[in-house]
Amino acid sequence: MGSSIFAEIAGWKEEAQRAGKDVIDLSIGSPDHGPSQEIRTALSQAVLAEDSYAYPGTSGSLAFRRQAAAWMAHRFGVTLDPEAEVLSLMGSQDGLAHLAQAVCNPGDTAIVPDPGYPIYFGALALAGVKPWLLPLRQENGFMPDLDEIPDGVWAEAAFILLNFPGNPIAVQADYTFFEKLIALAKKWNVLVVHDLAYSEMGFDDYRPISILQIPGALDTAVEFHSFSKSFNMAGCRIGFLAGNREAVAALRELKGNIDYGVFQPVQTAAIAALEQAMQRPAEDRGVAPLYERRRDVLVEALAAQDWDIPKPKATMFLWAPLPGRFSTGPEVWDSRRFARELLLSTGVAVVPGSAFGVQGEGFVRIALVQEEETLLEAARQIGAFLKE
Repeated sequence: MGSSIFAEIAGWKEEAQRAGKDVIDLSIGSPDHGPSQEIRTALSQAVLAEDSYAYPGTSGSLAFRRQAAAWMAHRFGVTLDPEAEVLSLMGSQDGLAHLAQAVCNPGDTAIVPDPGYPIYFGALALAGVKPWLLPLRQENGFMPDLDEIPDGVWAEAAFILLNFPGNPIAVQADYTFFEKLIALAKKWNVLVVHDLAYSEMGFDDYRPISILQIPGALDTAVEFHSFSKSFNMAGCRIGFLAGNREAVAALRELKGNIDYGVFQPVQTAAIAALEQAMQRPAEDRGVAPLYERRRDVLVEALAAQDWDIPKPKATMFLWAPLPGRFSTGPEVWDSRRFARELLLSTGVAVVPGSAFGVQGEGFVRIALVQEEETLLEAARQIGAFLKE
């Protein structure tokens, strides 16, 4: 399945607490705010309905799929058939974990980014699919070089999975990049899988785009969307897959054998979330300003402690190179050692970059999931650690 680093970090946190440390958890990307009152009201009312407790069905209610399609049209200008090109999910991770089993045979190849979200690799292991790792290198601005993929790999690949803006790295893909990706995928008959979990977390002048905006993308691409980050509904476990109808049908068929769908009141709450988003004025960016402020506060506070970290243009994470003397000094530390020693010394929990792949070594991921005052305290504790 891949890295067990999150279980390790849980053990480190317990060790730090036993030593008397107050843990500031900046490791897991779980929103610390709840959804809006309107979303919670819709959920609570639906929970009381007598008819809410039957099996909901794998595909998701037609009302949910229609609202998801309407939001895609509103947000991205993408036209979808809600009956054939949208599928409800128990969170986007549900789809990411199962898609390879739905569209691949054991022994197939899939192209995945390195570093990348751990389920990308774990899902391939479950399906018996071979990963071909597409490196995201700092010297390229962490953008994948599609020309680096050999023709032989394109010929063998069942799908290529990418994530813009990404986890752990908030890389931005533009329209031109997506056009090239779609053209290559069509040339080689490869499915494109785009993970757009952070679509509503763009900062400054950046607003993430959908790969389905590219003409012809529906012929060869699917895209995952999540309510966890965009609407603070992580515990609700709901998302959807949109795009190529054959791939959507394949995942629907697989899930029809292994689950009974998302609890209907949660779908009702998700419909309310999308309706509310569509009713906002254009200048209202939802959750993005909260994380943008936290980004600014923490990056500036850490810079004052002599740890310079680039400001990401999206997501809820900082991708932080190890401070200079840990990476170039007489005793070079790896990211796992840095994260462990930082937690045990200060109580501040971050994730070593090596948990996301070989190319992640030399970095740590820091989640912006605490209030600004707590982030400032974390920066003070980190500063003391760096000076020791």
